[in-house]
Amino acid sequence: MKAIVRHRYGSPDVLQLEEIRKPTARDDELLIRVRAVSLKLGDWELLTGEPLFIAVLATLFAPGTMYEPTSSTAERVEKLGPKKGVLFKPRHKILGTDVSGRVEAVGKNVTQFLPGDEVFGMSNFGALAEYVCVKGGAGFAEKPKSMTFEEAAAIPQAAFIALQALRDREQVQPGRQVLINGAGGGAGTFTIQIAKLLGAEVTAVDNALKLDMMRSIGADHVIDYTREDFLANGQQFDLILDLASHRSVFDYRSALRPGGVYLLAGGAFGPTLQAALIGPLISAIGSKRISFFLADTNSQDLVHMTDLYQAGKVRPVVDRVFPLSAAADAFRLVGEGRSLGKVVITV
Repeated sequence: MKAIVRHRYGSPDVLQLEEIRKPTARDDELLIRVRAVSLKLGDWELLTGEPLFIAVLATLFAPGTMYEPTSSTAERVEKLGPKKGVLFKPRHKILGTDVSGRVEAVGKNVTQFLPGDEVFGMSNFGALAEYVCVKGGAGFAEKPKSMTFEEAAAIPQAAFIALQALRDREQVQPGRQVLINGAGGGAGTFTIQIAKLLGAEVTAVDNALKLDMMRSIGADHVIDYTREDFLANGQQFDLILDLASHRSVFDYRSALRPGGVYLLAGGAFGPTLQAALIGPLISAIGSKRISFFLADTNSQDLVHMTDLYQAGKVRPVVDRVFPLSAAADAFRLVGEGRSLGKVVITV
């Protein structure tokens, strides 16, 4: 079978279209014939191997750092070269987790699906190939006939973040003031829509290319982070959901109302460690809470999203679709921060 393989970290130039052995489903696995795979910022970071660990230490102990763009620039993408050496060999040679396709074979211990079923969900890497094995079918759901494979591939991780952060973790109520940083990406476009369904007033932050799109899916207010520092304009929010943090979590306290919550769900490694390790200490002082959020993988949330999709209440935002042979171009678009919603690769 054909697959996109990389043998070292680096720019999208390290990706190669190779012929490899087709996997075989074990007793507790599904074999899926891949139809579409969506990319996320995490895929870009796993491709490039950036940021390096030294950046974690610099960010962890540098409260009050200057605001930086939430996405890599085109120039930075081109400067990335292949990284060589034993310490920088990637564990996963085939990237891709958010996948849709058709069940090809079913292990004898799997009962949720049958061969021929059209499904979507999250694999444990390896989806940028013609076939991928997934364990047990957990974190997968049946794709509605009215939904395209490209739309289905755009849903999994983004839906988990949106539903679990807003509905389950923070239980957002009508009238709450919610700010979403990095709202123009895959997870961001779903968080805008879910927050609006829950009755929140939504402020969406991203670059200028994405402002109109964010308005079109329900954002009440939009901010171009390249022109305005949303933490320095005096506004305060009940909840800040950060999907693309590149600055210290200490900076966010002034933008929270009393009793407000800053929830970090994506971004640079340094702020993530800050939220996970220092957040509980900050939260113990005063009424404002700073926390790290990690979504779970499950089938129930995917079924819920298909119900919302079929009712016309949410829609996946797919910017561009690339063939498997053009995977490098798809990764560049994600790494440069130019994609409106999801970038999808068809197989």
